[in-house]
Amino acid sequence: NALSVRFYGNKLDVLGNAVLHLTAVDISLDVDADRDGIVERNNPNKASWKWGPNGHGAILLVNCDCESTFRKELDSEDEEITRVSDLKDMSKMILRTRGPAVLPEGYKLSLHISRSHAESVRVFRTSGKPQEYLLFKLFQKDYPLVLNKEQLAGEVPYVGGDSQQELFVEGIRFPDKDFDGLITINLSLLEPSGQGFPETPIYTDKVMFRVAPWIMTPNTLKPVEVFVCSTSDNYDFLKAIKSLVQSSGYKLKICHEYMNRGDRLEDFPYDVLLGPDFGYVTRYPVNERVSSLDSFGNLEVSPPVTVNGKKYPLGRIIIGVAFPTTAHGRNMTKVIQDFLWAQKVQEPIALYSDWLVVGHVDEFMTFVPAPDRKGFRLLLASPDAGYKLFRSLQVKGHGRAKLFQGEYWQVAYNCIDWNRDILKKELGLDDEDIIDLPILFKVFPKKNKRAAAYYPDMVNMLVLGKNLGIPKPFGPQVQGTCVLEAEMRSLLEPLGLNCTFIDDFASYHKLQGEVHCGSNVHREPFEFQWWNLEQ
Repeated sequence: NALSVRFYGNKLDVLGNAVLHLTAVDISLDVDADRDGIVERNNPNKASWKWGPNGHGAILLVNCDCESTFRKELDSEDEEITRVSDLKDMSKMILRTRGPAVLPEGYKLSLHISRSHAESVRVFRTSGKPQEYLLFKLFQKDYPLVLNKEQLAGEVPYVGGDSQQELFVEGIRFPDKDFDGLITINLSLLEPSGQGFPETPIYTDKVMFRVAPWIMTPNTLKPVEVFVCSTSDNYDFLKAIKSLVQSSGYKLKICHEYMNRGDRLEDFPYDVLLGPDFGYVTRYPVNERVSSLDSFGNLEVSPPVTVNGKKYPLGRIIIGVAFPTTAHGRNMTKVIQDFLWAQKVQEPIALYSDWLVVGHVDEFMTFVPAPDRKGFRLLLASPDAGYKLFRSLQVKGHGRAKLFQGEYWQVAYNCIDWNRDILKKELGLDDEDIIDLPILFKVFPKKNKRAAAYYPDMVNMLVLGKNLGIPKPFGPQVQGTCVLEAEMRSLLEPLGLNCTFIDDFASYHKLQGEVHCGSNVHREPFEFQWWNLEQ
């Protein structure tokens, strides 16, 4: 481009003409800031992030799956791109330029990132013009690494004329206590300085991403696949689970004994489940004591709720901890609690579970779908309901078993009642949203007076849509019917739920576990888009 300048004298006579030739470069680093799947040009909100349906800002996945089904390694641990499919787990960023065929000598374009953000992201670029690299997508050299934790700045080629270059941004880690999930990437046009001095940025464009959170799925979401372990003593249990899953129309994945470490899935998720679009996340405590409260039976999530006008469309995470006034109680490790809180989208609730020998929240609560009210019911283990049921049988002449007296009933009742009040407050529940299940607990004096279910804990169930796999309680028989099973049916079947009772007495109950402890469910994701959450 050129600018013409004409000089005039006092009498408007032309004294001379001059032409100023200008070299202009239009540079724009672009992302999908309006979240419609298209990387638009120079969105005014591309350098910031806002929650809500009227919000803005680009989204970045953590690339924690594995494109290879043979050489198992998290894609986030590999600093090379060897498969085109891996690009689908990354967010696209486009560098658009318009200007002369080449930049003036010494000028260059540079991507750069702060050291604090570099631990959480990597950036790759295409190696040439679009028409040149299409034939070579299978080779890593066509996607050179530009930024990572060791390389905080990297030059990107300037392509003359009106052009664009694709870059791919890879998330490395989820939000955590020391990482709020926000990442800023900068692009600068650098001007050469004197010899021995670094180049000077004369123009900088920037974009911002938020890393997608880790999200749990509640029992009210549709199952995709059920997982169960095969052990030396759970043949009947496995047979019953298989029948329930098949009749419910879902897939079943059996983890066989040679690799399940006695029903403790240590390597199975990594060796078998990890693959394309199936990720893996770990957190390791440092200088913290690990207890049974760190197991996944102590990690639940509610269905979507609204509490005092605040909406939780993805539900709320529920964990079990020690009683607030207990000085030496067991707690879920801080590293896990910090991780859960950092996700922001499923604000956690802490219940008191340390009163139990195992200490898991799934020992006294679960959620099942319902056709009315809030779309679900909270099922709570209730020693009070159990006591009243057995007492009524005794009054009717069917009482042959001695009931627990004193602390054996009262301790569990008080602890569950405490948690009931927390759940009602934090989930916005009424008494009509809660169903009390008749379950008795026994206190073990030699185990710090902690408790465990006296008979199979029916709340510790497998929820597959309307079909429930419930631990068979082996309750008193009246006219050939188990009174506990009959009570469960009377409580749950009016909601359209089907009760199947599974014998887990020898394989799990004696080891202080139940059906839920011996199974896991992969469910469909929420339809609600997490970035539309109001914060």
